[in-house]
Parts: sequence; C-alpha cells; structure tokens
Amino acid sequence: MSALIFFKLLAIFATVGLGWIAGRLRWLGENDPARTLSNAAFYIFVPALLFRTTARLDFRSLPWGTLAAFFVPVLLLLIVVYAWQRRSNRGGRLPVAAPSVRAISATFGNTVQIGVPIMTALYGEAGLAIHITIISLHALTLLTVLTTLVELDLAHEERRLGSHASLLSTLRKTVRNTIIHPVVLPVLAGLIWNALGLPLPPIADETLQTLGQAVVPMCLVLIGMSLAYYGTRGAARGAVLLSVLKLLVLPAVVLAIGHGLMGLSGLALSVVVMAAALPVGSNALIFSQRYETLEAEATAAIVFSTLGFVLTAPLWLAVLGHFH
Repeated sequence: MSALIFFKLLAIFATVGLGWIAGRLRWLGENDPARTLSNAAFYIFVPALLFRTTARLDFRSLPWGTLAAFFVPVLLLLIVVYAWQRRSNRGGRLPVAAPSVRAISATFGNTVQIGVPIMTALYGEAGLAIHITIISLHALTLLTVLTTLVELDLAHEERRLGSHASLLSTLRKTVRNTIIHPVVLPVLAGLIWNALGLPLPPIADETLQTLGQAVVPMCLVLIGMSLAYYGTRGAARGAVLLSVLKLLVLPAVVLAIGHGLMGLSGLALSVVVMAAALPVGSNALIFSQRYETLEAEATAAIVFSTLGFVLTAPLWLAVLGHFH
C-alpha cells in the first residue's frame, strides 16, 4: 500500500478519533449531539451535494457499460441483503428499517475519502476519471433505492398495526414520504434542472459547493461521536458480517458479473472492482440515524471495514493481476 493511501487512512482515523474524544468528553453536550450532527448532514449538507452533482452531470458522456458493470451487481447484492434481512426479521425482533440499514452498510462504499486517493495512486488520471463517474451516481442511486424500500416498509408496518387509513391513502402517504425526502427530492430537482439545460447561477453554485464540502469532515467526526455515544456492545457480530459482505462478497460479485457476464476487462474492470472493495461509507451511518435504527452496528461496520481494507485491498489487487 502506497504512502499516499496510508496517510489518507491515517488522516481519516485521526478525524474519527477527534470525534470520539469530543463525544467522550461531551464537548457538545449530553443530549446526543451525534444525532443533531446527523440531522444537519442529512437535511442541509447532503441535499446540497446531491442537487449540485445531479444538476451539473453530463449524462451523454457517461460510460454506461462500465457503470452498469458496477451498479447492476451492487444493486443485486443490495436487494439480496435487504430481502434476506427482511425475511429474518419477520418476528419483529429488530426495527422495521433494519433490513434497509443493513443493506446500505453492505453495499455503500467510501468512494470519496478513500476511493479518490486509491484510484489516483493505483491507476492515475485515467482510472480516476472512471471512478469519478461512479461517484457521480453512487449516492443518487443507492440512497434513492433504499429510501423507497424503507418508506414502503414503514407504510406496511403502519397498516399492519391497525391503521384505519385506506390503501389509496397509505399509498399516497408512502409516495409523498419517498419524494418529499432530503435525499430523493434534491435528486429529482437536480434532474429537472439538468433536463432544462440551465446552468447554475454562480452564487448558487458556490453556495452549494461550500455546503457540499462540509459533508466529508462532518461525517468523519460523526462516526467518532457515534462510537463514543453508542459504543459497539452487541453490534460487533453484525458489523463483522457486514464488513465481510462489503470487503469480500461485493467485489467478488462485481468481478463475476462485470467480467464474466458483461465482458469488462483492463483498467475499467480494475476500477469497478476496487470501487466495490472500498470500506463502508459514512452515508450508512447517516441513513441509520435518520431512521433511528442500528446506529451502533453501522458505526462499527464503518470502522471495522476501514481497518479490514488494509488487508483486503492487496488481496483484490493480486486477484486483478490475473486478469491483465
């Protein structure tokens, strides 16, 4: 592993550590400021990032074949994990949102803080260009799908518990909750803006860029604070399983489908597999806190998978060496 990647990982852990110290010493108070930070990220900073990304995206220039080789297997595993967890939770042992939270933890990668330096160090500008296209659709795709799934589950649970609302009323509420949502709404608004072919006014673009830049440091501090407030007691087993799914199973599925079924090879194959092999991203924690479900497990999965990436990244690089 190169010095660039090592120091990037070190900086990430240092920032997480600062958040943990702030949480342990209660610098921001006693009443769960980690949730306040999470709400700020989910309602202000992430929507700004999503809207700006979608509004500026040039869909005509995207390498759709390469993107399909990444997103098809990722979404496939997401649905498999979601369905498996939903079936396992039929007895209601866990909260209704648990299947969606575990699905995002098993598939949502740290494509920015770790992914960008990894691709730059390994594959140069050509590899980074492919990775940037994955980043441009990563949060938009996975968060939108998972938001739809969890809102459907919440509506189903409400009806199961004896709500007297009609099916049409329930459907209307589910659609409203799915669309009027801090993830989906800015994506839809960005898509509409993009389709109209309008440039973002300079002041709006600068404001959105400033807000979006706060996502990374805030999320890293949030991970540390969540560790301090929630700990990992009772969450380690689930977090280890999610880390295995993210670090080993997901890249294997991407390799099998991308190369075996879609015929991807060379640089493009290496980039999509290494993108899939990245550790769990901080959006998994923001998502879990949004629905107040398995926060400790999501936090532990991020930390465990980031530590495990030090061992699994060289493994995947060795495997990819046999496809060149």
